[in-house]
Amino acid sequence: MEFGKIIVSETAMNSENQHDVILSNISIINLMREEGVNDDLIHEDALMSYYLDYYWTQLSEGNFAQFVHKSGWDKELNELIEEGLALIGAEKHLGLFQQQSKKVRLMSSVKLNKFLKGKLEGVNPVRDSLNNDTFFELEENLISLNADFLKSHPDFEVLSVDEIFETLEEFVGHEIKRA
Repeated sequence: MEFGKIIVSETAMNSENQHDVILSNISIINLMREEGVNDDLIHEDALMSYYLDYYWTQLSEGNFAQFVHKSGWDKELNELIEEGLALIGAEKHLGLFQQQSKKVRLMSSVKLNKFLKGKLEGVNPVRDSLNNDTFFELEENLISLNADFLKSHPDFEVLSVDEIFETLEEFVGHEIKRA
């Protein structure tokens, strides 16, 4: 049975920083995973938001090449990100993702594998060819779009920390150790 909710804490919801809503969703997914919940049972839109934030973080820290390198250029993940960008209405980011993905697809598998297995730092012409500063110039806020998507989702719930634990404990069928 799938966990049919996207949950965030009251604290995150009341925060002025929109990223806190996304980070709260991420914390809950991580907690569910720690408790042995398979991704197939986690709300697919909660996971999509999780992976969109992963994408945003990798690009913010190290541009597209870092995303390709750290994600291992995973086909399933890329499809999820592409779908997610479309779903939250991030058309400019979607266009950039598709444009950058085409560069990777045009690369030989030998070249891509060498890049994925090698170091990201230092002299790296493949990394340099994949990086594109357009991400930083897009007038489309991925964090806002992602947070707004979560907050407007029909399965979205805001709970206190105690209620979050009670809800998850009921779902996993055992008590969850609190930090």
